[in-house]
Amino acid sequence: MNKIISKEYLSERVVRFEVEAPLIARSRKAGHFVIVRVGKKGERVPYTIASADKNRGTITLVVQRVGKSSEKLCLLEAGEYITDMVGPLGKATHIENFGTVICAGGGVGVAPMLPIMEAMKNAGNRVISVIAARSKELVILEELVREYSDEVIVMTDDGSYGEKGLITDGVEKVIQRENVNLCITIGPAVMMKFVSMLTKKYEVPTFASLNTIMVDGTGMCGACRVTVGGETKFVCIDGPEFDAHQVDFDEMLMRLNAYK
Repeated sequence: MNKIISKEYLSERVVRFEVEAPLIARSRKAGHFVIVRVGKKGERVPYTIASADKNRGTITLVVQRVGKSSEKLCLLEAGEYITDMVGPLGKATHIENFGTVICAGGGVGVAPMLPIMEAMKNAGNRVISVIAARSKELVILEELVREYSDEVIVMTDDGSYGEKGLITDGVEKVIQRENVNLCITIGPAVMMKFVSMLTKKYEVPTFASLNTIMVDGTGMCGACRVTVGGETKFVCIDGPEFDAHQVDFDEMLMRLNAYK
């Protein structure tokens, strides 16, 4: 069992947990995720590790309340315990000094982007973060994003904060003004699709984290099948990050819609 050290609401339906998990904290890298279970008969749910503190032996998870399992997790308070936690899982993000890197995070996708921003910054990259949300109250973790970025552009659909427009507007503005060596995008599948279409037009190499489609996280359920470059891949064991220009996002969106 893993003790919840702290709990904080980032918005009405998004909760940040700091959880005791010393072995995971010690070995996790940017891009890794864990499988969480609440209750002995609870569903196994994958969550990307937003950050880790080796000295405290804790990891941070950012959870959006969207269904029964995430609701059960979000009802837990500091001092209570998560029944099971397994990880780190998945393939870590490839980190090197690429040059100028755009990190495009939408909604809750900003949380799993944080360790990637930090690792890219520590590797000597110029990190430009473009984060987006529907409105001001849904912008999360901006303070940490600024800590790991050379520049931050905030986009909101309604213009209530930052600049009015979609995340692609912010990304395109950066690409048009300077040479970009790599783009990484995490967020809703439809957002990643359009970021990918944009960067493909400008021939900017792009990786997308497809963690939103994962279910059991072990490759057994097959729910996270995606087509990448004409080949079938499993997000949880082959990813979660793939060359965005090779991903069949239309197929992925159809599979996600099946769960509705």
